[in-house]
Amino acid sequence: MFQAICIAAIALLTAVDQLTKYVAINTVKVDGPFEFFFGLFQFRYVENTGAAFSSFSENKAVLFLFSGLLLVGVLIVLLGRKIESKFANISLVLVAAGGLGNMIDRVINGYVVDFIEPLFVDFAVYNFADICITVGAFLLIGFEIVDIIRESKKHKMEEEKATEEKANEND
Repeated sequence: MFQAICIAAIALLTAVDQLTKYVAINTVKVDGPFEFFFGLFQFRYVENTGAAFSSFSENKAVLFLFSGLLLVGVLIVLLGRKIESKFANISLVLVAAGGLGNMIDRVINGYVVDFIEPLFVDFAVYNFADICITVGAFLLIGFEIVDIIRESKKHKMEEEKATEEKANEND
């Protein structure tokens, strides 16, 4: 059941990504950029042949191989139920969906369609898949940091308890 829910969530998020890119191709590419959300963002059509910030655009084969291996790895971990935390699994679903959405673009077009540009800061143009990947990665990093802190506190409490028991034995 867990795997079916994960696959359905990945499929739904990937479909949303592909739909938003379809709309961007048929509106923004045709009509040109336009601002939204109080002028803080604009829709602007960009064909990104690389990864984040157009990195690796000269090495498409390396980018494709690395992205594909990363996507397969995330799916194996996720669908193999290697992680018990629901929070971490949700994070991996987001990363997998975003990776799949961008991989579909690379396979079909040879580039990724980006269309959301923040105007309030100098930043890259991105898409829904990039948002999924970024949010999923930050959630996963946050989860790991909280888990490390929790484990550290647990270990410290166990050491204090052992020290206290040893002191009580010596009395």
